[in-house]
Amino acid sequence: MARVIAIANQKGGVGKTTTAVNISASIAVAEKKVLLIDTDPQGNSTTGIGIDRSALEKSLYGVYIGQYSLRETIVQTRLPHLSIAPSSIDLIGVEVEMAGKDGREHLLKKAVEGVQEDYDFIFLDCPPSLGLLTLNALVSADRIIVPVQCEYYALEGLGLLMNTIRLVRKNLNPSLEIEGIVLTMFDGRNSLSQQVAAEVRRHFGKKVYDTVIPRNVTLGEAPSYGKPIILYDARSRGAQSYISLAKEVMEDEDGIR
Repeated sequence: MARVIAIANQKGGVGKTTTAVNISASIAVAEKKVLLIDTDPQGNSTTGIGIDRSALEKSLYGVYIGQYSLRETIVQTRLPHLSIAPSSIDLIGVEVEMAGKDGREHLLKKAVEGVQEDYDFIFLDCPPSLGLLTLNALVSADRIIVPVQCEYYALEGLGLLMNTIRLVRKNLNPSLEIEGIVLTMFDGRNSLSQQVAAEVRRHFGKKVYDTVIPRNVTLGEAPSYGKPIILYDARSRGAQSYISLAKEVMEDEDGIR
């Protein structure tokens, strides 16, 4: 059965999609079967991995409204062991359309259970909010990876997410645990980056991955070519960092740091 891992932080611009795409690709290169589910209406994981959203007939929206199964939406990427369940802009309407529907927090979980035996890892790229789409991802997941940018206000946003995780665990998904916290956009020349990294490690200890994702030009360029960093420039610092992070995730067999 796949380990189901949500990549979430309600704060935007922290590297969620970059992490979702590149950790999925790095683990797939290690010949593990990986499914990336794009639960963000912006669809950046979908396009960033090389899928043309305008050419898609099916997306995650159809799963939410019961039009078809998750399996029917899955698309093979250019990496042999990596597939994606793509997003569409229609996902914006899910919160309104599902309002008042019984069990709306469990819609994605039921869909994921139908494909869980087919993969080693399932990653859920979440929107930058704590709405119904993110809630569905947290209910579906066994674990959560939290990207935290090494910038001002990082800990403030992290505190809000931790409170949300506690509420989800209490009311909807008792098994949800933090897989790990990954420091992103780290600039070793910047004293603020150093301070934020030290503070996060002080608060969360071993939950913080050893690997730190640096600020790296190629990480920003790769999505415009529809490629994960490992296909765009495997020798770059960004690619090597995500390969290292993927190894940490794979080595953590019980899923708890």
